[in-house]
Amino acid sequence: MPIKVYKPTTPGRRKTSVLVNKELSKARPKKSLITIKKKKAGRNNTGRITVRHQGGGAKRFIRKVDFRRIKFDIPAKVEAIEYDPNRNANIALIVYIDGARAYILAPQKLKAGDRVISSETKAPIKIGNRLPLSKIPTGTEICNVELTPMKGGQLARSAGNGLMLMSVSDGKAQLKMPSSEIRQVSEKCMATIGAPSNPEFRNVRIGKAGRKRHMGVRPTVRGKVMNPCDHPHGGGEGSNPIGMKHPKTYKGKPAYGVKTRRKNRPSDKLILKRRPSKTGRK
Repeated sequence: MPIKVYKPTTPGRRKTSVLVNKELSKARPKKSLITIKKKKAGRNNTGRITVRHQGGGAKRFIRKVDFRRIKFDIPAKVEAIEYDPNRNANIALIVYIDGARAYILAPQKLKAGDRVISSETKAPIKIGNRLPLSKIPTGTEICNVELTPMKGGQLARSAGNGLMLMSVSDGKAQLKMPSSEIRQVSEKCMATIGAPSNPEFRNVRIGKAGRKRHMGVRPTVRGKVMNPCDHPHGGGEGSNPIGMKHPKTYKGKPAYGVKTRRKNRPSDKLILKRRPSKTGRK
């Protein structure tokens, strides 16, 4: 999937790039598989802003993506590969032999016209097929992996972030994350063969502020240009450093590089190897 770079005819176009995928369908999404997405602008039920920098943006519909795929042993045909504005990976519209349609996450190299199937017992090890981890050979790249059997895929759903199945033994499967973390899940958990599509997504340059507003992202103001009453980094005459050893959020909590995972979580025992620390600290 190539990245198109515009000629620098304007300051905005000078640094803008877009993805060009001729395999994406230009048809409108199926009405039975979409629902309206209400705009919250980062506000809770009392109208207070609880998440900053959200608001505006183009109108979107939520695609009802099937992360479980529990229609076992029923072959399906890929009708189209479609764009989904709510995620960075593409989705595939499939139709089962009984006429039912569904959206699924599209792995890389999945094309319109391909056949896919989900099975609890046996299915070909082919891109787009869904199987329990116990039925998948070790060393296979997988995506949309469950953490709890039959709950639906939760791991490796973003563009290009596939997992590697390291081993399966004693009812447990070891998965290697893109961050090099090794995690253990039940061998009964389902997974899709292949890595999520659209891996070039991370190389796109937004180019201008207006394009970010179309995505529903409002401007972000640096803390050091605020007043001391508004941010811990604020205050001072002219251009000053933040004036503290470690940066903080606007609420005064440590930021940038601080671990936010709660200690003594029950799932800690399932993480066999942590991802390497960027700062070198454990």
